Order: sequence, then C-alpha cells, then structure tokens
Amino acid sequence: MEFKIEKLANYTLIQVLEEKLDTHIAPTLKSELVLVSGNGEKNIVLDLSKCRYCDSSGLSAILVANRLCKNASGTFVLTGLNDAVERLITISQLDTVLNITSDVAEAAKLISETEK
Repeated sequence: MEFKIEKLANYTLIQVLEEKLDTHIAPTLKSELVLVSGNGEKNIVLDLSKCRYCDSSGLSAILVANRLCKNASGTFVLTGLNDAVERLITISQLDTVLNITSDVAEAAKLISETEK
C-alpha cells in the first residue's frame, strides 16, 4: 500500500507510506487527490514524514493538491518534511506558495483557523 487516506472532521489526511515520492507513485497520488477533491473535500493534509526523497513528479503531485484545494476554496497543508524534501521545496521556491507545517497536529490547527 502506497498511501493511507483518512477522512477526518474538517480535512482529509493523506499519508505517503513509501520512502520515495517519484514517478512510480506520483501518478497514483494525483488520481487519489482528484478523487478526494471530487468527493467534495476541500481541505487536504499531505503527510510526507515517511518520505526520504521526492522528485519533480512528486512536486507536481503536491502542486496538483494545492491547486485542487485552492479551486475548492479550501486549504492544502504539506507536513512532515525531512531535510532532503524540504531542501527541494525551498530550491523550487514552493515554500513561498505552500502551507508547510512540521506535523499533522499543526496542520489540523492551521486548517481549523482558516475555517473560521
């Protein structure tokens, strides 16, 4: 299993269970995101705490999630980044575009604050 998807009170938590978010699982992640969004979910938390590596297709999936949430007037939060993944996001300047928190609890707090 590549992901764990959990529908919570005011958001859906998607945990990537693989060590690499790359061309092998990014397309599947994108389709999961489209499904979750299509089911009316506007807030998504993507937990990458088990991820050690992310490539451009992984970044692309992250951006798809961000766009889907924005289009639904919701909030997308990226959480649990390790150093390598965080560096990639900073280099590609996505840290200025994305909501990034250190853990899921912080992400949940951010979403409940934007819901008000």
